Amino acid sequence: MSASLSRPTQRVAVLALTMSAALVAAGCTSNDPATTPAASTQSAAGNAASDNDAPGKKVVIGFSGPAADHGWLAAINNSALAEAKKYSDVELKAAEGTNDASAQIAQIETFINDKVDAIVLLPTDGAALTEIATKAMQAGIPVINVDREFSSPFAARATVLGDNYGMGVSAGTYACKLVKDKSLTNPVIAEIAGIDALPLTQDRSKGFADALKACNQTVDNRVAAEFTVESGEKQASNLLQAAPKIDILWNHDDDQGVGVMAALDQANRHEMAFIGGAGSANAMRWIKEGKMEATVIYPPTQAADGIKLARLVAQGKGISDLVQVEVPRRVVLNAPVVNKANVDQYLPLGFES
Repeated sequence: MSASLSRPTQRVAVLALTMSAALVAAGCTSNDPATTPAASTQSAAGNAASDNDAPGKKVVIGFSGPAADHGWLAAINNSALAEAKKYSDVELKAAEGTNDASAQIAQIETFINDKVDAIVLLPTDGAALTEIATKAMQAGIPVINVDREFSSPFAARATVLGDNYGMGVSAGTYACKLVKDKSLTNPVIAEIAGIDALPLTQDRSKGFADALKACNQTVDNRVAAEFTVESGEKQASNLLQAAPKIDILWNHDDDQGVGVMAALDQANRHEMAFIGGAGSANAMRWIKEGKMEATVIYPPTQAADGIKLARLVAQGKGISDLVQVEVPRRVVLNAPVVNKANVDQYLPLGFES
């Protein structure tokens, strides 16, 4: 999704979990939206196979997340707070969101001194927070790492990630489907990336390019923005000037997509199939209106999933739908495509840009 601005990820196999309604955004196991399961089939009650969600031992969880200066980041924080409220056996100590690594280190120090039972941490910078997270682990406090990975495997008990490479693969696979369905000959495919220096952007672009190879296509025009509305509009305007005709456009981030759409409106350029990334509510409304073809989910529920895992780890439980008796060390969420066929199922989970 979205634009976590320092999110390195590794490309690993998706582990699909049916843990809560928060995981609906990760529930599709196919890039074909027609095969996406209805959101209603994934119960808000969570694990139906056991009593994992029944009240257990009281646990105190410390949560430290980013400053909510972006729609996706605000959704990350809000979903974590909302998830904790579902459990009478969870006391959540939520630190103020920050983009300052030093301030976040101080927050984790406080959690350690308070002897919380578990910590859920979306670090401002994974490398910068690795040492303090390792200290918490050494103090016997399990750390659940969210979205931006630490630089040491000893810094976290479990890690919850979105799939940036998978986002690109989903977008590229859908683009190939459009090429076939529309019988496009020599289509012009364009891409508006996020910040090129970030591994997450590189992963998304590589996944997109790799998937396009399946239908013998490449990206013809590409620009990079900065995950902001302003940069999205500026770079989209540059792209439109360079490419008088575009058949398919993939924009990495729905927040910067607000600016992209503004540029498309201003230039009256709606000839292309516009694919977004992250899964914002406004993108889904555009899909319903016919102004946008699709968007690819980057789940804003990762911290909520972190809360659920922290509770299970602190209570000595596993995940009921797995044979393994302990919580996995790594969970990578899926990146399904949302289009007009399934948008009503996903719209309630969309975040506001």
